[in-house]
Amino acid sequence: MSPSDGAPSDYERDVRAALEDSVSRIDARVRSRLNMARHAALAELAGPRSGWWRHRALLPTGVAAAALMVVGLVVWHQRPYSPVSGGSQTAVEDLELLADDEAFELIGDDGAFYEWAAAQSDEGGASG
Repeated sequence: MSPSDGAPSDYERDVRAALEDSVSRIDARVRSRLNMARHAALAELAGPRSGWWRHRALLPTGVAAAALMVVGLVVWHQRPYSPVSGGSQTAVEDLELLADDEAFELIGDDGAFYEWAAAQSDEGGASG
C-alpha cells in the first residue's frame, strides 16, 4: 500500500498478483510444511527467552575468564611496593641504624675514627 493515499500502486498490484500466483502453484504438502514451520517459529518467539547461562558451551569459558581475573588480582596485589628505586633495602637498613640508640653507644671512644671516615668519604665523593 502506498503511504500517501491508501490505494495500492500498479507496481504493488503486480507484485501481489505474482505472489498469489506463486502460492497457488505450490502443492499442498509443501504448503503444509511451510505453515508448520511458520507456526513453530512464532511459538518460539512467544516462548520464554533463554538466558546466556543456558548456553552450556559458554560456561567453561566464563569460569576460566573469572578465575584468570581472580589470579591476576591476587598476583597484582602481592607485588611488593618499593618507594625508593634501586637500593631500597640499603636505605631501610640505614634508617634502622639511625633510629637505634644502642648503635651510637657501640661507637664509644671511636667517634674520632668515624668522623675521619666520614670526612674521607666526603672528600672522595667530591674529587671523583
